[in-house]
Formats: sequence, C-alpha cells, structure tokens
Amino acid sequence: MGSVALAEELLLLAYDDESGRATGSTIGLDLGMAAAVLVELALAGRLVYVGGTIMATNPAPIGEPIADEVLSRVAADTPHTPDSWIQRLRHGLRDRVLADLCARNVICDVDETTMDGFIHLHRYPTIDPTVEGEVRERLSAALIGTDAPDERTAALATLVAAVRMEPVLGLAGADVAAAHQRLQQISDTAGFTGSVSMEESSIRPSVALVVAVLVKAIQTALGTARS
Repeated sequence: MGSVALAEELLLLAYDDESGRATGSTIGLDLGMAAAVLVELALAGRLVYVGGTIMATNPAPIGEPIADEVLSRVAADTPHTPDSWIQRLRHGLRDRVLADLCARNVICDVDETTMDGFIHLHRYPTIDPTVEGEVRERLSAALIGTDAPDERTAALATLVAAVRMEPVLGLAGADVAAAHQRLQQISDTAGFTGSVSMEESSIRPSVALVVAVLVKAIQTALGTARS
C-alpha cells in the first residue's frame, strides 16, 4: 500500500485545496471511495470475486485501519454482491477518511457551524500538499505516457473515470473528454473494462476482476453504464 490509501487519494483529488470543499458528484465520490477500499484489499490479496460475490480469502490486517475494519466485516458477513457492498460501505466512510487525514495533518477541519448549531458546516483545506501532489503526478504521468501504469495507478485512474472526476484534474472543455478517453484506455488495457481479456491484462487477473465488477457496480448506481 502507498503512503495513503486509494480512498484517501480519491478524496484528496475531489476536495479543493484552498476552499476545502468537495467538488463534483457527492454520491459519485462516496461510491468511488467505497469501491476504493475494496480494491485496496484486493491489491493486498485479501479479497476476490467469486460466484457473483465479494469474498475474503485472507483475514490478516493490511495495516490500514479503515480497510482492516472493512475486511473484518467482509470476512464475518455472508457473501454480498459488489453492488451491495459499495452501498453498505459508502455511508459514513467520507467522515472516517476526512478524520484520518486530519489526524495525520494532511488536511485540517475548519468548523463553520453556525452559533445556533442548526447548520453544520465544515471545510477541509490542505495542510500538506505533497501527498496530493504525488497522486496528481502519478495520474498525469499515466495520462501523457504510453506505458501501462502500475496496478495501483491503473486502479485509481479507472475509479476516477468511473465517477467522472476528470474536472478535478484541472481540465475543462474538450480536455475533459480527452482525459476520460485516456483513462478509459488505461482501464481497458488493465483488463478492468473493454475487450482485453484477463489473460492479456497488465494487472493480476484476481485484482482486475474485482476492479471490473466494482466499476460496473458504480456505473449501475450512477446510471452511467458504458454502452
């Protein structure tokens, strides 16, 4: 696992560094983060997709608190579909991730709750820009490069495309569509989507299969299934 988890990477990309406010689709980000936690566990060899369900193959912790908690839930629960898991996990996940990033001084919590307490407002501006900077560098290299990115970056690129987060990359107009096409190409080459078989995938087949079914679950939930 990298210095930050995949779910944290998605969140950092989605939040404006200065205003500390989320941009883009709220439910899209939440679904993407839920999928990201499961992908994290698949990358660590803890989860697989078998018989239409996500199952734990190894209950040993990976050292990331949120992912380890999810792993315990998956291992203890009856098998559920990818669609079911991302809906189950998305509630409250963002608050957990924000709190963890605040505790590590990556971002800070600016409480703007009104004096009467009826309107609760929080902003999360960036304290340490190097964390998100590394994430953006990896994505930028993947966007402009011709070589297949590593498993983790390919998975991140695929999740960004699945929840249509291209605008957070600082793009606009035709560049957004071009970036989506390139991200989709990365996803196809990795065997997550498209016509590339698992055997030809640049990613471990077990991981590629988990990512593929989670992307489909996100797209189904958002109504953006690829034609």
